[in-house]
Amino acid sequence: MKKRRVLVVDDEGGIRKTLSQILADEGYQVESAASYAEGLAKISDGKPDLAFLDVWLTDGDGLALLERLRASPAPPAVVMISGHANVEAAVRAVKLGAYDFLEKPLSLERVVLTAQKAIEHRDLRVEVARLREQESSETTLVGESPAMRKLREEIATVAPTDARVLVSGENGTGKELVARAIHRQSARSRSPLVEVNCAAIPEELIESELFGHVRGSFTGASAEREGKFEEADGATLFLDEVADMSAKTQAKVLRALQEGRFTRVGGSRTIESDARVISATNKNLAEEIRAGRFREDLYFRLAVVPLSVPPLRERTEDIPELARHFLAEASARAGKRPRSLSDPAVRALQRYPWPGNVRELKNLVERLVIMSPGDRIDVVDLPSEISSSDTVPGRNEASTLREAREGFERRFILSALRRNRGNVSRTAEELGVERSSFYRKLKGYGIDVERE
Repeated sequence: MKKRRVLVVDDEGGIRKTLSQILADEGYQVESAASYAEGLAKISDGKPDLAFLDVWLTDGDGLALLERLRASPAPPAVVMISGHANVEAAVRAVKLGAYDFLEKPLSLERVVLTAQKAIEHRDLRVEVARLREQESSETTLVGESPAMRKLREEIATVAPTDARVLVSGENGTGKELVARAIHRQSARSRSPLVEVNCAAIPEELIESELFGHVRGSFTGASAEREGKFEEADGATLFLDEVADMSAKTQAKVLRALQEGRFTRVGGSRTIESDARVISATNKNLAEEIRAGRFREDLYFRLAVVPLSVPPLRERTEDIPELARHFLAEASARAGKRPRSLSDPAVRALQRYPWPGNVRELKNLVERLVIMSPGDRIDVVDLPSEISSSDTVPGRNEASTLREAREGFERRFILSALRRNRGNVSRTAEELGVERSSFYRKLKGYGIDVERE
């Protein structure tokens, strides 16, 4: 394990020697400096994890050195030490970012404990910064197409309010990113974003997940449990795939939204919740309402502000930027040198219809980073359905609109078949085509399911 670096800056030789010895005995790599200038030089030479700084130095002010340190890109934890301490100096040190302030003569036990705690505190701060950066990356809506600029403007408008938002779009378009972006720009951003995937929870458990339950309310309810509406009180509740809720659950959600209160499963006590609800669906709710599968009154409660996320095929101008973004992320995760895409490969990506949308592009890029041998990804590295002759410019391009349309439909069907692992019935159902008609299409396009 790499040793932690500690810098001791003090103009008293005895203090430097004592601190250096005790910290070295504890396993730290210790350097010392006798002046402001020497301390600054040693900080420039290498970044310490922790610095002990004397307040009064012969050639400068230790607090000024603290200020310089805290302004650096990856500042160390800082502990100020002084034999002439006063309250004003201690307060100023803390305001400038010092972890602690120790008075001379120093207690060696306290020095050891303070060093340990200060480095732990710094590590925690670094981890929080990393997570915030990661969260920011995960909520970034990449693209400068007119559709994405419009979507970002709508998010910026609705986010500061408490209005409920319904986000619609195909699978893989990034509906959850929109929800996170709204939450991050809202007044509730310091509170958690509580997420529920309504499609992933069995019908018999979804009510318990949303509203909680009391002990003994059903088999397996061995203890009282708080639900997501309760957890999101004062925060944001994200109901993903909201159209997959049963009619019974829809009724209970509607009542919770209308009244701002609910009861746990099996309970009688009324619980209030001030949760801002953002919901998302990949289904056409107008059709779901006409078919009697979704409540119209619930729709109007959820869709105070409806937002639509465009599919990737409608914003192909964003594909180069998205691909570069995912290349950088995937290369960093895999510990590989940053990869690049050739112009022909980019054009091939732009011609592909992307039935899986941004998620499909992200997964493809990650696979390319792992599997491609070179630093530059070319057309030959792309899967056949993307690099095929009717996809890549300059290779027997379709000469008529009909040929282009048929080429698109064939690729779309092939992609859906792969997604459903060659199950023809399930693919036909997903595409909304009668099975007999779908078989005719397969035959007409010369698609052999087993071979493909």
